[in-house]
Amino acid sequence: MKKLMLSAAVAALALSAAPAMAQDESGVKLNLGGSFNGYVNYTNEDNVHALDILRETEVQFGGETTLDNGLTVGANILADVDGNEDFSIDESYAYFSGTWGRVNFGTEDGAAYLLQVAAPSADNNIDGIRGDINPFATFGALNYANSVAEDADKITYLTPVFSGFQAGLSFAPENNVTSRGRLGNSAENTVAQLEDIYEVAARYEGEFSGVGFAAGAGYTNGSQEVPTVVNDDFKEWNVGVDANIGAFGLGAVYTENNQSLAGSNDEQTWVVGADYTTGAYTLGASYLNQEQDATGNETERYAVGAQYSYGPGMSFRGTVSNVDSDTAADDATAVTVGTSINF
Repeated sequence: MKKLMLSAAVAALALSAAPAMAQDESGVKLNLGGSFNGYVNYTNEDNVHALDILRETEVQFGGETTLDNGLTVGANILADVDGNEDFSIDESYAYFSGTWGRVNFGTEDGAAYLLQVAAPSADNNIDGIRGDINPFATFGALNYANSVAEDADKITYLTPVFSGFQAGLSFAPENNVTSRGRLGNSAENTVAQLEDIYEVAARYEGEFSGVGFAAGAGYTNGSQEVPTVVNDDFKEWNVGVDANIGAFGLGAVYTENNQSLAGSNDEQTWVVGADYTTGAYTLGASYLNQEQDATGNETERYAVGAQYSYGPGMSFRGTVSNVDSDTAADDATAVTVGTSINF
């Protein structure tokens, strides 16, 4: 009994001492955050359950510290936690910043996406630059994010903001995401896998006569590990503008890529959007048009919606959207109502 009590006392002492030791040795204290987006969705889409629940939940760990020499060191880890995602890591990177700019190191989006200008939307979770909520199962995701190597390990440099202007450059050795870090590199000479992916982008934000203005452009190039008659080096570029006049916002984006395919296989996407904010309410609308050169197929999406902010980082949202595509027999309309909560 005395041995058991002594062992318990030693274990308790060790546990009580552990946090102090970890605190002394830890340079960056991580904070916990995340977001929950949950919607009830009704769609008239053929061969799809008419009423469904759609959600997207993320948990984020992040923190930073600034050293005496002015260098800021931080880390960010983002995990997807819905359904069968089993707490899968979506982003994991460290960053360093100072008066000279910022460097991201790890699995984070590159410069082409980080500096890309987005158009206003009905609900950025549905018709935004990277809509994580898709009301239409048949049509797949319709977004315009320039992020072909979004989940690949990379190094990104972002300049400081000079008079509203900022530029960035990224490099990813390859876009394979199944082998990272201590697991070593994935196999070389893999068909349809990109390597040496470069991204370059620039963005300007300013104000002229009371009008807020943002403009940006980006370019991405990635080489095929195994060139074939079908596959080609990946090329993508985008331009975008966004203006805010009082409570009104208006923007447009155009992006084009060759889908890593040889020949005339370009995909062109352009988006226009507008919104109006008054107090806790925001009204928004957007139009997306996407064309495939190889098939001549055209897809159009219309979306209108409203949001009400009922607290800091919390909003109720409702959107009506319609998609019409040459690749589907009929168009589809969806009504999506839900809430977005940041925590």
